Amino acid sequence: MKFGIIGNLDKSELIEAVTLLVKKLGDSGMQFVVEEGIARLLGDGIFAARQIGKREDCARNVDMVVALGGDGTILSAARLVGTLDTPILGVNLGKLGFLAEVAPGELQKALGEIISGKYRIEKRLVLEATISQIPDKVMYGLNDLVVDKSRSSRLIDVEVYINDAFAVSYRADGLIISTPTGSTAYALSSGGPIVVPTSNVIGITPISPHTLSGRPLVVPDTDTIRIVTKDPAYEVLISVDGQEEAVLKPPVEVRIKRASHTVNLVKRAGGSYYEVLRAKLLWGKDARGA
Repeated sequence: MKFGIIGNLDKSELIEAVTLLVKKLGDSGMQFVVEEGIARLLGDGIFAARQIGKREDCARNVDMVVALGGDGTILSAARLVGTLDTPILGVNLGKLGFLAEVAPGELQKALGEIISGKYRIEKRLVLEATISQIPDKVMYGLNDLVVDKSRSSRLIDVEVYINDAFAVSYRADGLIISTPTGSTAYALSSGGPIVVPTSNVIGITPISPHTLSGRPLVVPDTDTIRIVTKDPAYEVLISVDGQEEAVLKPPVEVRIKRASHTVNLVKRAGGSYYEVLRAKLLWGKDARGA
C-alpha cells in the first residue's frame, strides 16, 4: 500500500504523530508521500525526495490518505480527493473530532490493523450545489452548505422548494443544508437532529428562525432542493464546508442535490457510531462536573 500524509501544520501534536506514523509505515515496508509543509516541519534529511510532494500529490496515486488534525483537515482531504474515491483515515489532533477515526495514542495499533486489511470503508453522501449567478461553478460539500446573511444584522427570507414544489419559507439568520455527516456540525448547534451517517437523507435546518414554527426538515437524498433569496437590499454568503465561499447580491437561486460520488472514510473494524456519540457528547455522564 501507498499512503498520502497531510496535516494541520498549526497543531503542536503533529510532529510526534507524523514521526510515529512514518516509523510504523517504514517498519511495515509501506510506501508513503508526505506533504512538503510537514517535511519542512520535521527538518532536512528525514525524508527522501520521492517521499515529499505537494498537498495535492498526497491524494493522487495513493491507496489511502491519512489526514492528521481536526475535522477541518478531513474536510480539506475530502476536497483534495474529489471524485477519486481514495479512502481517508482521520487522525484526531483537534478537540471534538466527529470525523476523525483514530486518536494519536491509537495510531500505531490502528495502522497495523489497516495494513493487515482489518478495516472497513464507510461511504458518505456528498452535496453538489450550483448557483444561478455562477453558472459554470459546481460546489461540493461533505458536511453542509450554508446560506447566511453576509455583513448585515438583519434577518433574511429564504424560500425552499423540493423537486420544484414550494415547501417552506424561513425568516431567519440563514439556512443549513446538511448531509448526515454534517448533522453533528453547524446543523446540530442550530437545533437540527443527529442523523446516522449512512442514512440516505438531507437535512434542512434554519439558523435562529424568527418564529417557533420554523422547524428543521429531513428529506430523501433523491430529492433536489432549491433555495431562493430575493431581497436585493442585502448580500448573502454561501459557504460550503466552511472552506469555499461566495458573497452575492440577491436574487440568488441555489440548487442542491446528491453528488454522483461519495467520500470514503476508513473505519476500524468493530467500532460503532453510537460509541462515538457517547464519547463526544458525554451521553450518560453528568456534564456539570466535566
